[in-house]
Amino acid sequence: MTAEKRDEQTEPSGHRHRFRRNPALNLTYRIGVGVVGGLVLVGGILMIPYPGPGWLVVFAGLAILATEFEWAGRVLRFAKRYYDAWVEWLKRQNLLVKALVLAATALVVAVTCWLLGAFALVGGWFGLDWPWLQSPIFGSKG
Repeated sequence: MTAEKRDEQTEPSGHRHRFRRNPALNLTYRIGVGVVGGLVLVGGILMIPYPGPGWLVVFAGLAILATEFEWAGRVLRFAKRYYDAWVEWLKRQNLLVKALVLAATALVVAVTCWLLGAFALVGGWFGLDWPWLQSPIFGSKG
C-alpha cells in the first residue's frame, strides 16, 4: 500500500494531510524524506562492516524512506528477512566459522584504520615513525 493510499484511509488530519493537498509542499516533503532517508541509509551501509549499529542504521534509513516510498518498504522487508536468516545461519555454525567471520570483520576494520591514517596518528603519540604505519591515501609526512 502506498503512502497516499494509507493517508486516504486515515482521518484527514495532521501535517501530512496538509502537505498532500498542496502539490508543491507534497513534492518538497517527499524530496526531504528521500534526502534524509537516503543519507541515513548510505551512512548505515558504510557502517555495516564495522562493529556497531550499522544494520540498525540501514533499517532506520529504509524505514524513513518507507514512510513515502513503497519500494523502500519492500526493500526493508527483504533486508530484514535476509539479515535474520544470516544471523540464524551464523548461530548454527561451529566456532571455526564464527572465528573466521570475526577475523574478516577485524581485517576490514584494521585496513580501514590504516587507510585513514589512524595507525600513524597513534604511533606518533608513542614516538613510532615506522613507514608502514603511514596511510597510502593521505601520504607520509615530508
